[in-house]
Amino acid sequence: MKISDCNWFEVERWLETDDRCVLPLGSTEQHAYLSLSVDSILSEKMAADAAEPLGVPVFPAIPYGLTPYFMAFPGTVSLSLSTYATVVREVLDSLYATGFRRILIVNGHGGNSPVQPACAEWMQANEGARCRFHDWWRAPKTWEAVQSIDPVASHASWMENFPWTRLEDRQMPSEQKPYVDFDRLRDRNAQGVRELIGDGNYGGFYQRPDEEMHQLWDVAVNETRELMEGDWL
Repeated sequence: MKISDCNWFEVERWLETDDRCVLPLGSTEQHAYLSLSVDSILSEKMAADAAEPLGVPVFPAIPYGLTPYFMAFPGTVSLSLSTYATVVREVLDSLYATGFRRILIVNGHGGNSPVQPACAEWMQANEGARCRFHDWWRAPKTWEAVQSIDPVASHASWMENFPWTRLEDRQMPSEQKPYVDFDRLRDRNAQGVRELIGDGNYGGFYQRPDEEMHQLWDVAVNETRELMEGDWL
């Protein structure tokens, strides 16, 4: 159940019998021809779809993350690592204070990964606290499904182009974009990154048939749900 669809009485009743919840992490950054909110849209919908049959509460996605390398693309917002770690830690602290103990973080943005030590510190500081950090798109079964559809898949390519991240009435290139040189990306500032990647797609087709995308989504939802249901002992 999405927290945005609940009142506090309902959350309190949930906590009488269960202490699980889900916290999605997103970002606001360029995704070529797709929404700037792709990562937030995907992480929150993934969490909500996976949690729906279980009734586990899903909090709103944190919409800003760590994306300094895209700051040359207007509309991108990036937090400092120290600020982001504090935000995530204080959200976790709030969840713990109100009774949640088992928290699944569904992360939609690879750049957010450096915050994982803050999650480990939170568990160390709070008795009985458990936190799982789940990069939904590169979990084993999901990534295998991506590779079976098309191994040339990356940021802002077809693998992030779902009906719910697509913008209406926007035309996309039909060709497959070659991979960018990732080694050259690692030592460039934001303007240098923009010069290397152009429109923002790191490589691959811009869109695949929706039938394939729904099949991929189903695999990812089931894999995410398994983490909610799994052994927390």
